[in-house]
Amino acid sequence: MLLTTILLWALNLSVTKYILTHGFLPLPYATVRYAFAGAIFIALTLYLERTLRVERRHLPVLALAAGTLWLNQLSFVFALDVTTASTIGLLLGAIPIFAAVFGLALGTERPTGRFWVAALVSAVGVGLVAAGSGGELASSIGGILLGLSTAATWAAYSVVVGPLMRTYSPSRMSAIVIPGAWVAIALSGLTQTADQEWDLGWEIGVLMVFATIGPLVLTNVLWFRSVHRIGANRATLAANLQPFVAAVLAVVLLSEPLSWLQIAGGVLIGLGILVVRRRALVAQAT
Repeated sequence: MLLTTILLWALNLSVTKYILTHGFLPLPYATVRYAFAGAIFIALTLYLERTLRVERRHLPVLALAAGTLWLNQLSFVFALDVTTASTIGLLLGAIPIFAAVFGLALGTERPTGRFWVAALVSAVGVGLVAAGSGGELASSIGGILLGLSTAATWAAYSVVVGPLMRTYSPSRMSAIVIPGAWVAIALSGLTQTADQEWDLGWEIGVLMVFATIGPLVLTNVLWFRSVHRIGANRATLAANLQPFVAAVLAVVLLSEPLSWLQIAGGVLIGLGILVVRRRALVAQAT
């Protein structure tokens, strides 16, 4: 289940990049995808739990979660629109570092020498990924910044929803948060959606269904079942493979270039993650 989740997450970058380069504009793509996913999660939750009820005191946190997910999707689709899927895949390896930074800001993490070393190593890795991305300078920098924003907003979303997972199931959380994010995405994309050409062929339709059901819906179920069976630390450590798998798939499926600087940067980002994760594993063991 865990390996399937990692593969689907990684494959999503190549699939989304292909869709965006074959006629779909970024915001209409996100609008359709999240409308479809939101409807699935609502139906699934009502079938399994018979309710979408949440406590009133949690509504502000859920609204914040929907806001961070909205920013995440804007960053994600525009990042893939202006740069390669392999570059974004490598940059997403910085998510654990951003999560640790947000934990420090909220007081749930304490800064240590190990953390600052990990942050520095990962920052150097990001710099190498940026230096090796190629293309025109402006578009490269824009894509790198959007990729980092994708990683940072996903980390923020994870930190925000984490405490609520003790109260609500993942499907109920998604049934509330994803439709909320969809409203913001749809409103942001009204102009692009009005200009969107919808006759893109059956192949794009099939890939859109896959991008919704696979990486967005199915992984939600598989990920949390994996966490339940083998523990969060072991599952998250294995999930660190995802950025590298995403980069390799983009090179193979889309024939994207991947420079040695980018590979070296991805390795450094991975080393930074391992430093952070090793600290978490030691802390749990003690």
